[in-house]
Order: sequence, then C-alpha cells, then structure tokens
Amino acid sequence: MADNLPYSTSVGTLEKMLDKIKAAPAPERFTQDFVGTKLSMKGGTANACIPLLKKMGFVAGDGSPTSLYKEFRNPAKSRIALGTGFRKLYSRLYQMNEYIHDANDQDVLGLIVECTGSEHDNAATKYTLSTFNMLRKHADFDNEEAEVDLMEPEKDDHAEKYRNPIAVNMPQQPSPQQGKGINLSYTINLNLPATKDIEVFNAIFKSLKEHILEE
Repeated sequence: MADNLPYSTSVGTLEKMLDKIKAAPAPERFTQDFVGTKLSMKGGTANACIPLLKKMGFVAGDGSPTSLYKEFRNPAKSRIALGTGFRKLYSRLYQMNEYIHDANDQDVLGLIVECTGSEHDNAATKYTLSTFNMLRKHADFDNEEAEVDLMEPEKDDHAEKYRNPIAVNMPQQPSPQQGKGINLSYTINLNLPATKDIEVFNAIFKSLKEHILEE
C-alpha cells in the first residue's frame, strides 16, 4: 500500500517561516492569526505550513509550541532540533534507509517514488523532494548528545539521593587489652528506601544514633 509523504507547495515560504520562528517570541498557540500578525506572513501558502509543523513535532495538536519548537529557537540547538523534526516527518523513509538524510537526490527520489507509488515527474514528488532537501540543508543529524537528552527520562533527584547505600564509618574505642596507639573502626552500609517521606529517614537515623552510635 502506497504511503503519502508530507511536503510544502511553497518551500521558500516554509524556509522563511522557520527563520521568523527563531526571531519571534513563542506564542501560547501557533495559529493563523499568529502567522499573519506576528510573523507577518499572510495567505494560504503560509497557513498551509502549520500542519507540516505539527507533523514535525514543533506544534502540538492543540496548537501549543512543543519543547522541540522552543529548542529550535535556541541558536545552539536549532539545527539539532530541526534534525529531530526531520526524522519524525520522514519516519517512513527512515524505515527504508536509516541514513536517508545522507542519500543523494537520485536515491531519495527513488525511495519517494517507491513509498508513494507516484511518478518521477509528478508535481507532488517534486514538492516532496524539494521540501526534503530544504529541511535537511538546515539540520544536523549526528549529535549523539541530543539523542540521549531526548530519550533519557527525568530523574527525581530527591528520591535518587536516598536510593543509594550510605556508608557510615564507626570508630571503635581501644580496649585496655589492645594497648595504646591501636584504633579499630568498622563500616555500616545502610540501604535506604526510595521514598520522599522525610519521617522515614528521621526514624532510621534516630534508631541508628540511639542503638549504635552511642554504644
């Protein structure tokens, strides 16, 4: 079964919009009013870019800018964010060639035709290739750190702090038989539970103090 691939019928308009997004403050909703008023881009070709931005993961279904949109506005992350959006937009082509972003035009064209079932000289095929080429020109794809940041879940620093064992070094007073100059010590390893309830930790350390530290 043939698959449709996203494309813009006005690649220049899409490219201009991406530049304007970097400069304009992020809106609460990325709407036609925002495009026409804040980005100063009016007309059907500009409004037609909004669904494409949603497919790239820049704009959520309710019109709100995503974290990827905000990263794209950061000059240090802009090309990386666009690369992420590019992979999402052309996920079907990546199933056919995991390095499609590095393929030459002829190979990309061949996979577009194979994927969509359209002719080589079809208008939609040409728009798809030109959109593909414009986006990959402004994107980076080989940043390993960006991939880790996207995949790694957020950690609860408070819970993580108490999840690891804690070593308590306990000095032991020398007995009369040991003589002077000999000091012995032992280590207690505490495996604390992963909880945010501070009362649990207070009880543990209170018991440790009463029954071990003060002996």
